[in-house]
Amino acid sequence: MDLIKAAEQAFANPKEQTFPKFKSGDTITVAYRIKEGNKERIQQYRGVVIKIAGHGDAKRFTVRKMSENVGVERIFPLNSPFIDSIVLNKVGKVRRAKLYYLRNLTGKKARIKEKRV
Repeated sequence: MDLIKAAEQAFANPKEQTFPKFKSGDTITVAYRIKEGNKERIQQYRGVVIKIAGHGDAKRFTVRKMSENVGVERIFPLNSPFIDSIVLNKVGKVRRAKLYYLRNLTGKKARIKEKRV
């Protein structure tokens, strides 16, 4: 097992970004770099983390937000070079690792309690 980790570290991206620790239920803002033709802009995507999957270089997280009463989910690879920054807005108080039940809830029922830190 140590040989596998050593090989992963040898081929890892040298300019590895450090992001704040977050988990399912947290509200985060992801600043994502988007290329449109020859222009480049940064889009802010704010929502609730409903899932974190994978490990090592293949780690990815799913963020869900409400856009005009329509739920929109987006999957971000954690080691993507297009992620400019991640800001932790709220720490949620949840008891599950995968929050798929939020897909069926609307309005005030879909809120997640904030953990007092």
